[in-house]
Amino acid sequence: MKIYGVALLALCFLTGKVLGNLLGKLIGINSDVGGVGFAMLLLIVANAFMKKKGWMETATTNGILFWSSMYIPIIVAMAATLNVKAAVSGGLVALVVGVIVTLVAFYLVPLIAKIGQKEPLNSPEK
Repeated sequence: MKIYGVALLALCFLTGKVLGNLLGKLIGINSDVGGVGFAMLLLIVANAFMKKKGWMETATTNGILFWSSMYIPIIVAMAATLNVKAAVSGGLVALVVGVIVTLVAFYLVPLIAKIGQKEPLNSPEK
């Protein structure tokens, strides 16, 4: 059932948050350090383990895929928001560097997109 996939994702998320907070306290930071990363690793390991044991049904896998596809963009957006807040509070230099790096990344997208692209099928023979 899809609900089991959602339950597994929630369990991995909560466990990851606890581990991230513990790691933060261990290194002296009063914040979550890598909780999302821990959660994703736990989800991968749990998914592989359950598939190996034959406990993973297609509907359960679909539940995990659905919510993980929603989860990752949300986390990226939240991290980007925090980075912008840090840049604005960090001063003008951090903001200018952030804008420059973003513009360079935008200009590199077409170049990166061409890497690995196959030659078009209707191209003239050489």
